[in-house]
Amino acid sequence: MHGLGNDFIVFDAPASGALAPETLRRLADRHTGIGFDQALMLEPPRKAGTVVYYRIFNADGGEVEQCGNGARCVASFVRQRLALPPGEIVMDSPAGPIRARVRDDGLVSVAMGVPNFDPASLPFEASGESYIYPLQAAGTEVEIGAVSIGNPHAVLRVTSVDSAPVDRLGPAIEKHARFPRRTNVGFMEVLAPDHIRLRVFERGTGETRACGTGACGAVAVGRRHGLLGEEVKVDLPGGRLIVQWAGPGEQIWLTGPAETAFEGSTTP
Repeated sequence: MHGLGNDFIVFDAPASGALAPETLRRLADRHTGIGFDQALMLEPPRKAGTVVYYRIFNADGGEVEQCGNGARCVASFVRQRLALPPGEIVMDSPAGPIRARVRDDGLVSVAMGVPNFDPASLPFEASGESYIYPLQAAGTEVEIGAVSIGNPHAVLRVTSVDSAPVDRLGPAIEKHARFPRRTNVGFMEVLAPDHIRLRVFERGTGETRACGTGACGAVAVGRRHGLLGEEVKVDLPGGRLIVQWAGPGEQIWLTGPAETAFEGSTTP
């Protein structure tokens, strides 16, 4: 499946449990395997009132806390598999419960939790919470905003995403010593209070065509800085997502397409 080209394999958990990291890396290879940005593994519900528990693994085999486009794909897949009626469903994940709505127009909306700006939530090493943090990376000093959307995000404002040094700064910030569990890195160009362009270098994967939590993280940081409004169009290389955030203490919502590319089988 994919959401704006951010692609996934979606599969039921094997009886033996999670696949080994080396197996996931082999399946992620786009030449000799299936190819994916993240693998989404489905397990039976662990909590009453939820329809599935899902886990997320990056292309490097490492498990991560959350994935916005992946959550939308899981919601679409589970609703179709279980033939659920229209309305809201609740899924469970390592980052906690996720509310989802599969809309009549085929788009999927998910509530990605309340953005958390506490550096410890990412985690990010800082003396205290701030809107902007200076950071030395790849031989230069940059300014970032930092937020957790169930997973860590560093956000840089750039004049143009086309010329942004994603390949140079992305891996340097992802693995920076001040992010002990690494981080996703967003490069945000603000076009208007309701419109941004974004490129995301994802932790453990590299730059992807779209990143749902990255879109949420960028809007949360931009809104906190007074640059963005309550509903924002986020244009990524793979297409457009819509992010809605009423403000502090409120859930941030992510809306976009979720599509099935193909079905098949492989021997792990």
